[in-house]
Amino acid sequence: MEQRPFGSLGYDVSALSLGGGGTGQVWGPTTREEAVATTREAIDLGIDLLDVAPSYGDGEAERVVGEAFGGQLPDGVHVSTKCRVNAPPAGEVAALLRSSLTASLDRLRLERVDLFLVHNMLVADADADRYAGTPLSLFDEAVRPALESLVAEGLAGAWGITGIGVPDAVISALQSGSPPGAVQCISNLLDSAGAIQRFEGALRPREVIAAAAEHGVGVMGIRAVQAGALTDAIDRELPEGHGDAVDFDRAAPFRDLAREVGESPAALAHRYALSMPGIATVVLGVKNREELRECVEAEARGPLDSELLGRIDAAVGRV
Repeated sequence: MEQRPFGSLGYDVSALSLGGGGTGQVWGPTTREEAVATTREAIDLGIDLLDVAPSYGDGEAERVVGEAFGGQLPDGVHVSTKCRVNAPPAGEVAALLRSSLTASLDRLRLERVDLFLVHNMLVADADADRYAGTPLSLFDEAVRPALESLVAEGLAGAWGITGIGVPDAVISALQSGSPPGAVQCISNLLDSAGAIQRFEGALRPREVIAAAAEHGVGVMGIRAVQAGALTDAIDRELPEGHGDAVDFDRAAPFRDLAREVGESPAALAHRYALSMPGIATVVLGVKNREELRECVEAEARGPLDSELLGRIDAAVGRV
């Protein structure tokens, strides 16, 4: 599998990462046995970053990693996990982050993770009353120092943020004098976060990705298939008007194009994300070995050429 530089973190990372959303049963049911087998096979197939979070199945994704490797990760394999901070009193932030990370390490059966990310939106202070998330002043005064302390202590190799918040706030964090080591950015052909966008206005993910690249921040591309909207069918019940269902309908011309070029929509969507400039690794949401193999086979076919990228953009109205 292709290896790509991971920002300024000092090591390369596989073009695909295994996310915990699938193995933690966020994207439909699987079994612990299948999730463990999928995790082990991902490593065998060349994936070397496992991206989990406590919220994926109430810790299930982390337990899967712990069971898969028993605390002894294969050489060269990296693990990232997260903490949902939001907006507690500043004096409680350090304890919250430490408690979350130590609980994650227990489930992972590890002594440290390579990357510890804030798992919620960043918002400007002026928007803090309108949108749930971490205000930039709290981030600067309490969250960043607490994360840096955990890195200095050796519990994490680096820290990062989730770049699905208000774009100007995320870009501000990336441009600071002490930027994160990595950022998770929406990386799909719709430029959409679907139902998890919780603010008004455009998401502008490509601007966030460009800002990250400019400042040496490694980009983890997320939602390559936009929560199933860019696949043949969404495999869970969604209410009418749900953001992911709206995106599924919007993507109908893309599915037609995928059939025309002989690719499954999911495979073509992953290849599109892998072709986006500035992406270090695309985080998969697969929940079983069959889905994993389809994605790995898609990656092996290489990036899309400019002509097909243009046709995809035109199909969904990006040009």
